Amino acid sequence: MDFTLVSKFKPMGDQPSAIKKLTAGIHAGTPFQTLLGVTGSGKTYTMASVIEKIQRPTLIMSPNKTLAAQLYQEFREFFPHNAVHYFVSYYDYYQPEAYIPHTDTFIEKEAMINEDIDRLRHAATQSLLTRKDVIIVASVSCIYGLGSPETYKKFRLTITKGDTKKRQPFLRQLSTLQYRRNDTEFARGTYRVRGNTVEIHPTYSDKEFVRVEFDGDTIAHITFRDIAGTKGEISSIEIFPASHHLAEPEKLEFFFAQVKEELKIRLAQLKKEKKITEAERLERRVKYDLEMMRSVGYCQGIENYSRYLDGRNPGEPPFTLLDYFNYDSKKTNHKSEIINLKSKDWLLFMDESHIGVPQIRGMYAGDRSRKEVLINYGFRLPSALDNRPLRSEEFANRIPQTVFVSATPGPHELSICKRDQIIEQLVRPTGLLDPQIEIRKTEGQIPNLIKEIEKRIAKHQRVLVTTLTKRMAEELADYLKEEKIKVTYLHSDIDTMERLDILNDLRKGTYDVVVGINLLREGLDLPEVSLVAILDADKEGFLRNDTTLIQTMGRAARHLEGRVIMYADRMTGSMKRAIEETTRRRKIQETYNKKNNITPRSITKALMKPIIDPVEEK
Repeated sequence: MDFTLVSKFKPMGDQPSAIKKLTAGIHAGTPFQTLLGVTGSGKTYTMASVIEKIQRPTLIMSPNKTLAAQLYQEFREFFPHNAVHYFVSYYDYYQPEAYIPHTDTFIEKEAMINEDIDRLRHAATQSLLTRKDVIIVASVSCIYGLGSPETYKKFRLTITKGDTKKRQPFLRQLSTLQYRRNDTEFARGTYRVRGNTVEIHPTYSDKEFVRVEFDGDTIAHITFRDIAGTKGEISSIEIFPASHHLAEPEKLEFFFAQVKEELKIRLAQLKKEKKITEAERLERRVKYDLEMMRSVGYCQGIENYSRYLDGRNPGEPPFTLLDYFNYDSKKTNHKSEIINLKSKDWLLFMDESHIGVPQIRGMYAGDRSRKEVLINYGFRLPSALDNRPLRSEEFANRIPQTVFVSATPGPHELSICKRDQIIEQLVRPTGLLDPQIEIRKTEGQIPNLIKEIEKRIAKHQRVLVTTLTKRMAEELADYLKEEKIKVTYLHSDIDTMERLDILNDLRKGTYDVVVGINLLREGLDLPEVSLVAILDADKEGFLRNDTTLIQTMGRAARHLEGRVIMYADRMTGSMKRAIEETTRRRKIQETYNKKNNITPRSITKALMKPIIDPVEEK
């Protein structure tokens, strides 16, 4: 289907000009453009309008799961007839495998996988391989290894009514796709057998399942079902693998041979270096992994062998979500099974790019440092280094025409875009001005803050308070509770889905105040917030530089009475630059309002819906 934008809004303020310039730049083949848009100016609507005009599959990268969820909901509402998906890390908690030499401490990989997010990831990749009208909102997890799109698509199982299939080979095919048989607990990624009927629970859904009925060796009926009952009979369906990391059965012996050869070479190196303990440890671990692979087709930490599973050469980058966008079966090099990366007929919007670009640069170095220690002490083979995120230059080679989106673009975006490729969107359609800013002394700041909070509560308005550490956020929230204020804290230890609930509860009035650190910054759309209080505003650093301050102050820019209080004892360079830029933007909006006789009005917006399965809605 074509992308069809559905909205009650029409382009206003700077939006018409921004949409026209961005679209023209893409048609002209401009590789990079920057949309410099202030908070509340409707950048999301501008992006959606460009997607409708360009008609290409689109990836929207967001710096964290919370903002990605907000964008996902907005794009799902803008494009109800198209495939809009959410792709973020499926870990609610993740402790990577690590070794600390000076204390001889090995830390096993420990993770809590969020089944709902894993389901949405599968829905996203399946849509990319089966249709063109796809928008995926993703976090930086999209640059991490995902498994070959060629293998993922090749191993899908096509089930067609009337086909001749013997039941036992059919069940073996499901097992190859890493579906587990479970006749008692029917869950995602499992199948069960009842007489001549096989029921399959696809990975992309938590409610739907497929019933396949056999008449001898013939598939007689295929029906979609859910908890409520039959949804309808279908003639054909494709079942994609239950995992993105697959070991092809016919290549397993070659896989085993490659791993054993690397193990042999590595053991010789360790013994030559007189690292006998490390050699014994490595041999024991790898042999156990291979035995697990031979027995069940899977092992703990299978991703560390992904170079062999994907058929990659040493040092070659892993397959990622970007390869699913770039995938073109007609251009696959079947000899090496490495995807041809010239098919870039899609778009990338990097939202809050001033954070996203440095994120990408920093991921590779940290991952490599940890793995080198594991390899040196015999916990992993050297090939584990090839299970990694993309380097920044590899990311650059894989992306299509890109639009950086930020209220505060970073030096990278500004350096690679010419002046006419930086499109400003400073005027808000609502006429709202940037918030007024006040600086107050830190002495007595908490009693003063409480008085300001009480004023907003009396008007049924909300407050955000930013601190420098998680502990400060929690302790301040506890103190405000003692003062009978409805408050909670928000930081990175809160899992993805709970963060969204907290923000919705703030908007509904379950809480009047949320205390946080750097999550209360870029992109959060909270129209009820009229006050942002920044504690320790004069502590120069990452959390109090001019970019961060501008972004934090922007959370009050969606309310008619928006105001910012900085608690500080001195004026830092960052504070001065942030105030000057906010004042400049405020004057531009004032001039526009006077010229067009616009009376500012607060933004009104529906609450964020739960992140539910997009496939079920279509």
